[in-house]
Amino acid sequence: MTQSKKYDFRIEQEDSSWTVDIISRVTSRTVVVSKSQSGFATEAEAKTWAEDEVSKFLKRHNLNEQQKRRARKIEDEKRVSMKSKPEEELEEKPNEDQED
Repeated sequence: MTQSKKYDFRIEQEDSSWTVDIISRVTSRTVVVSKSQSGFATEAEAKTWAEDEVSKFLKRHNLNEQQKRRARKIEDEKRVSMKSKPEEELEEKPNEDQED
């Protein structure tokens, strides 16, 4: 397991089956099991599943993707709020003539 990765996996053999733990590094010394799956017949199956799950975690937790989702959400909220405003507020009110 590489020390610098935020998400990685750990494969362990239990009797005749294999167990995979997807782990998240919290600090340099602390890791948390984010997801676990057991019952794989071979180590190759377990490794394939683990690599796929780690790639899903990375995609889900990618900062650029998160920023894009937030920007889309803000744009959608702006569109909805513009549609819900009454027409009177959207139209400019004419300036009243003031006499000196």
